Amino acid sequence: MATGLLKGLGVTFQEMFRPKVTTKYPDEPYVFPNRLRGIQKLYVEKCIVCHQCANICPTQCITIKEKPKTDPAQKKKELAVFDINFEICILCDLCTEVCPTEAIVMTSNVELAETSRADLHKDLPWLEANNTNVREVNKP
Repeated sequence: MATGLLKGLGVTFQEMFRPKVTTKYPDEPYVFPNRLRGIQKLYVEKCIVCHQCANICPTQCITIKEKPKTDPAQKKKELAVFDINFEICILCDLCTEVCPTEAIVMTSNVELAETSRADLHKDLPWLEANNTNVREVNKP
């Protein structure tokens, strides 16, 4: 029993003098790799309302609706609703991979803590304004 205690204390004393790898989060934010799959960002002007992102989503957390056409000659569809329910989103990156115009991209931001489940439903203005840690390869 004494040898086990001595081995444990030996490990403790060795670790006391090694450099620390922890950060003082949230005072010192952790720098994530650029390819991290985080919260999505939406570029509304690029979206062609093809519904591919909503169709491929395994959790069906994306809701898309288009504005009704006022002019019959109007060819381009316009977004009316683009919602993501981050309560069930698994950040799988499939919605961004299938988008033909790269209108939806992943960011390196993973901080999505909220005090209410209702706050996890993000809408079109929030997704468009989400400029936190946009991947460098996707910046326009």
